[in-house]
Amino acid sequence: MNIYVGNLALGMTEDELRHEFMAFGQVISVSIMDDKYIGSGQPRRYAFVEMASKSEGEAAITSLKGKILMGRLIDVIEALPLSDSGVTGSLHSRRGSRLTAKSRQRRH
Repeated sequence: MNIYVGNLALGMTEDELRHEFMAFGQVISVSIMDDKYIGSGQPRRYAFVEMASKSEGEAAITSLKGKILMGRLIDVIEALPLSDSGVTGSLHSRRGSRLTAKSRQRRH
């Protein structure tokens, strides 16, 4: 199970975050996001933690949601899967249909 952890302190390390989640089960991976693709290389204050099972992940979410780590109230939720195209189909479809509706209104 992949878990999103938001509002992390800038000084939080992957090892410290891993330690918090290990109390609930096996941690497969911890990735604190940074701006390496933009160029600054600064931490972004959010991370993804992958747990071995859904039940362990749900226990971690329930227990850690709203916990204060390093002086910051963290947000912990199940991460949404990424789509293959990077754009959700429903948003793309709605945008297309909205444009079609506008063009129909202009013709009348």
